[in-house]
Amino acid sequence: MENLSFKIVTKTADLPSNWDEVAAQNHFLQTPYLQVLEQSAPTNMHCFYIAIFKNSTLIGVALAQYLNVHQLDSFGERDKCLKTALRNFIFKNFASHVLFLGNNMITGQNSYAFSIPIDLASVSEILVQSSQALVTYFKEKKVNIHLVSFKDFYEHCSVELKKHHFSTLYEFNTQPNMIFNLPASWKTESDYVAAFSKKYRDQFKRAHKKIEGVEVRELDVNEVIHYEEAIYKLYHYVAQNAPFNTFFLAKNHFSTFKKQCGSRFRICGYFFEGRLVGFHSLLLNDNVLETYFLGYDETIQKEKMLYLNMLYNMTKFGIEHGFEKIIFGRTALEIKSSIGATPVQMSGFIYHTNAIVNKLIPKLFKRLEPETAWQQRHPFK
Repeated sequence: MENLSFKIVTKTADLPSNWDEVAAQNHFLQTPYLQVLEQSAPTNMHCFYIAIFKNSTLIGVALAQYLNVHQLDSFGERDKCLKTALRNFIFKNFASHVLFLGNNMITGQNSYAFSIPIDLASVSEILVQSSQALVTYFKEKKVNIHLVSFKDFYEHCSVELKKHHFSTLYEFNTQPNMIFNLPASWKTESDYVAAFSKKYRDQFKRAHKKIEGVEVRELDVNEVIHYEEAIYKLYHYVAQNAPFNTFFLAKNHFSTFKKQCGSRFRICGYFFEGRLVGFHSLLLNDNVLETYFLGYDETIQKEKMLYLNMLYNMTKFGIEHGFEKIIFGRTALEIKSSIGATPVQMSGFIYHTNAIVNKLIPKLFKRLEPETAWQQRHPFK
């Protein structure tokens, strides 16, 4: 496509007036969400907004994020082994300044949107040019970007992107995105449970029996503000015990999100003996329900099977509100498959700005990527 250009914006106040019209199909590229990132992004993250024009008309929008991984005290403390220590050393010293074209905080193809049909050759060109412009921007600020990553593309897109300006980039596949495509015939939770085989129907009943005594309710904005410290503590426990992290949310993230996005962002609290012991959060993105961050008290989690019940509750919400699918993300693959989600492979593309290191990326990436052995479950009749 000819006559394409782009402009990189650093503040949402400076976005073109019709930005949200172009981003209409993806709430995670619209101003309310971008303002959440602007006001409560992780402390080691800075966001950039890319306006794409054909002649002088805005036709596309994209998101980029810079992460200074060196600012993190911990990348995740679950795994204690030599490989993890080596990985952390390399990230600190050779990959601490990372530029993402896309959204590193959520899973899925959320990096760009266009208001008109556009070929992937043009998409790949604009994204690569944008990344180069941002690398130059940081160089002028005496910051050398180490890694540039183009995040999360479904297979049909990645195949086409490789034919064009992504052809020299290293394609990587991390853990799959767990997605639950909800049958249109399901209208209630009972329809969902009826579809289980006996083994998984028994699992559902056992989990619901375990959670007795726990009050589950959606939190309004005032409650989110009231419980903010407790919510963050629960989130941080889970995040810190993940195998790998490149950021930690700001403490005001959940309240900011609720204030900005209202009913598009839902937080559900789990209370036991009057105390908040867990929460899950959901993002309503058109006909797709996206699971967001959650947290729990580990001492209660095991006894009450909180995590499994959260998965069931999020699925129930998706069914009863008529969503076509639920994006469950890349963690806890086996348990998510046990409630009905299936793995969908997504690709990313990456390069190192140091030409010598870039040649080693294929070998380094395979050695450093955390491995997860899991067995897919098939819960339905």
